[in-house]
Amino acid sequence: MKIKGLEGLTWETLEQEVGQGGKFVVYTFCISIIIMTFRRSSAIYYIAPGMGSVGTGLRFTLISVLFGWWGIPWGPIYTIGALVTNFKGGRDMTVEVLNSLAEQRGPQQQIG
Repeated sequence: MKIKGLEGLTWETLEQEVGQGGKFVVYTFCISIIIMTFRRSSAIYYIAPGMGSVGTGLRFTLISVLFGWWGIPWGPIYTIGALVTNFKGGRDMTVEVLNSLAEQRGPQQQIG
């Protein structure tokens, strides 16, 4: 599993940061081509404590605004859904990611 933003972090540091408000999020975007609309999720991003998660997802929001709404009927529906998700800071995946990382980790091993 590729997670953006974990470079150089150890498991202990990650646990501390998550306890202080760090989280893992996924952003949504959609692209339409006339009658076909594709809804996709971004890679997983680690958002450190004190960092805003809305700004990280702006590129996915922009993709949806420019290319998502063209497909009828799902383009506007998926675009609005992507905007709502991304402006809320993405979909929080912290519990799932921590469980997965805990299964894979070794002692004092760097995560990213």
